[in-house]
Amino acid sequence: MSKNGDAKPSRALRGRAGRMQGGRGSGRASKGAVRLWGRHAVEAALLNPERRHRKLWATREGVESLDGELPANFPVEYAQAADLARLVARDAPHQGLVLDCDQLEDLFLEDVLLGDPARPLVVLDQVTDPHNVGAIMRSAAAFNACAILTQDRHAPPESGTLAKSASGALEIVPWVRVVNLARALEEVAEAGYWRIGLAGEAISTLADVLPTGPVALVLGAEGEGMRRNITEHCDALAHLPISAAMESLNVSNAAAIALYAVATR
Repeated sequence: MSKNGDAKPSRALRGRAGRMQGGRGSGRASKGAVRLWGRHAVEAALLNPERRHRKLWATREGVESLDGELPANFPVEYAQAADLARLVARDAPHQGLVLDCDQLEDLFLEDVLLGDPARPLVVLDQVTDPHNVGAIMRSAAAFNACAILTQDRHAPPESGTLAKSASGALEIVPWVRVVNLARALEEVAEAGYWRIGLAGEAISTLADVLPTGPVALVLGAEGEGMRRNITEHCDALAHLPISAAMESLNVSNAAAIALYAVATR
């Protein structure tokens, strides 16, 4: 992890790109693919062995900013910054790098639960804003969470916006998507995790209910909070002791504080 909190890939990428392949992109990633932009998101994806890369559009300055060396025949097309802007969302800060790649393969919850029990699990109930999910993923990487768990339908898709907000953490933190979140929480409990739901109306503070063993932090969407069925699948409810001058925290901020509390208990 770098000093400014950006998730850092595990091996170097320094150097220039390989040969340029002809033909401009259409500005739209094909079905089954995802388009990423920005140095941290693109660099982390290039270093992720689980990613299948399709094509990189880049300015020469963008390629020079990469902290490592691309394979000799990596498909790169050089372009001007204005051309790259047509490939991404309006006003997206592409930083001279736009990458088309395949979406990451699906992960199974049981594989995550077999990992290090000292690492917290973050469960998101219908948090749909990709900026929030990306920011939570970044905090999860910073505080060594084992995974992010979301429902498949009511969560944002893997996207360039989410990856940019995650600043490389999308490639580091496992993301498990399930059909039934309540049933998944039952599996989490069976694996020995204490499920703590963050709720502003809870009487106990997070510090009051933190156990010494495995922890799953459950957070709901802003405003609506956790659904009743998800609340009922928590072992304890807790709030963060914020000033009465503020009604609530952004869900990504709450996740970061809760993860810090788990890391320093």
